[in-house]
Amino acid sequence: MPGTLTFDDLKSHVSEGSIDTVLVCFVDMQGRLMGKRFHAVNFVETSFKETHCCNYLLATDLEMATPDGYAATNWQSGYGDYVMAPDLTTIRHVPWLEGTALVLCDVLDHHTHKPVPHSPRAILKRQIERLEALGFEAKMATELEFFLFEKSFDEIRKEDFRNLDPISGYNEDYHIFQTTKEEGVMRPIRNHLFAAGLPIENTKGEAEAGQEELNIRYSPALDCADYHSIAKHAIKEIAWQHGRAVTFLPKWHKDRVGSSSHVHQSLWIDGEAAFFDETRPHGMSEVMAHYMAGLIKYAPDYTYFLAPYVNSYKRFAKGTFAPTKTVWSVDNRTAGFRLCGENTNGVRVECRIGGSDLNPYLAQAVMLAAGIKGIEDAMELAPATTGDVYEDAKATDIPQTLRAATETLRGSTFLRAALGDDVVDHYTRAAEWEQEEFDRVVTDWEIARGFERA
Repeated sequence: MPGTLTFDDLKSHVSEGSIDTVLVCFVDMQGRLMGKRFHAVNFVETSFKETHCCNYLLATDLEMATPDGYAATNWQSGYGDYVMAPDLTTIRHVPWLEGTALVLCDVLDHHTHKPVPHSPRAILKRQIERLEALGFEAKMATELEFFLFEKSFDEIRKEDFRNLDPISGYNEDYHIFQTTKEEGVMRPIRNHLFAAGLPIENTKGEAEAGQEELNIRYSPALDCADYHSIAKHAIKEIAWQHGRAVTFLPKWHKDRVGSSSHVHQSLWIDGEAAFFDETRPHGMSEVMAHYMAGLIKYAPDYTYFLAPYVNSYKRFAKGTFAPTKTVWSVDNRTAGFRLCGENTNGVRVECRIGGSDLNPYLAQAVMLAAGIKGIEDAMELAPATTGDVYEDAKATDIPQTLRAATETLRGSTFLRAALGDDVVDHYTRAAEWEQEEFDRVVTDWEIARGFERA
C-alpha cells in the first residue's frame, strides 16, 4: 500500500530529511493512540528497539483518572513502567502532519518482556493465534460512524458542550449534494488515510444530520483493528485542522439517532472462504453456522466490549437501526447479526451491536473467541429471524445498561476461559468505575425535572 514504510525506507527518509518526527504509539483501553513523539534520528538509531511508559496507561478512564481496584497497576505497587516495543511492520507516513511517520507498539512487561495480558493488541493477537491453531484466518472490516459539527473542539468545549450544531441541517443518508458541502473535511480524510497506507473504500452521509461513515476494505483481523484506531485518531486531527469537531459518542442527543461501528467478519483457509458452501442454504458453510451460533449465544457476555460506557446504551432504541436482540437474519438491519453476501464467496456475518465508541481490538477479540467456542463445540445455529426483530418477544435481549453488561461480563465463564481471569477482572473494574463516575453526577435532566416540582 502507498504510505507504508519498511524500516529501511524510514531510515532513508530520515537521512534525506523528509521525516523528522516519529509517533511511537500504543492503543489504550479506550482504543486511543498513546505514546511519544521521537526525533526521527533518535528513533532509527536506538528507540526502534523499545521505549517505556507508565503502566497506569492501561488502567485509566477517559479523563485519565487513576481509579483504584486494579490488580495490575495501583498506588500500592508504585505505578512502574511498561515497555513499548515498536512493531516495525506498522510504520507509515502521517500525511496530514508535516515530516511525520507513525509506528504502533506492543506493550510488554518491564521485567519479563512478555506481552501485558490486558493490552488490547495482545488480547486480539491471542485470539488470532487460537484461530490459526484451528487452521483459520479471520478477515474483518469495521464501519466508522461519527458526527461532524460546525464549530471546533475548543469552541464547543468553551461553550460547555451546549448548542451543538451538526454541519448539515437534515438527514444526509447517501446524499451527494449535502456531502459535497462537507468535502472540505471529508476529502482530506479519505486522501490522507489512503496516503498513510489504509485501504480506504469510501465515505458517505449517514442517517442523520451531520452524520458520516468511513469504510475501510476487508483486511486480516489485526490490520483491521490497526486501521480502525489510526483512522479514528486521524479523523479527529484532520477535523481539528479544518476548524471542525467530530464526535464518536454513540448518542450525543436524545432526539438524534446514534452512531455505530458494525463489524463484518469471515474465516478463510489458504485463501479460500471457509464460510462459503454453495450446497448449503444461503451459501453458509457448517463452519460459519457454528461460528455464528457462538457469536449469538455469548453476545450478552461480551456486550460490554461493544458498548463500554453509560452513554453506549442510550443508542439501543427501537426503530433506529440499532439492534436490541441477539438473533440473526438474512440482510435484515433490525437484527443484532446480519448475514451479508448470501450465496456468494463473500458471505459473512455483520455484528450490528457495537457503537462508535468501541475499542476495535477488544471487540474483535471477544467475537473471535465466541466464534471459536461455537466451532469447538459444534454449536447448532437457530433458524434465521424474519420481519421486525424489535417486535420479536422470543428473541434474547442484549444487556440494556452498562450495569447489566458489567454483571454478565463478571460472571462469564466463557470469557474467563478465553481471555483469562485477570483480563476479565481488569475490564470488569473499568466498567465498574465508569458506572461509579456516572452515579456521582447530578444531570441537567434531573435538575430541570425536579428543581421546582419535586
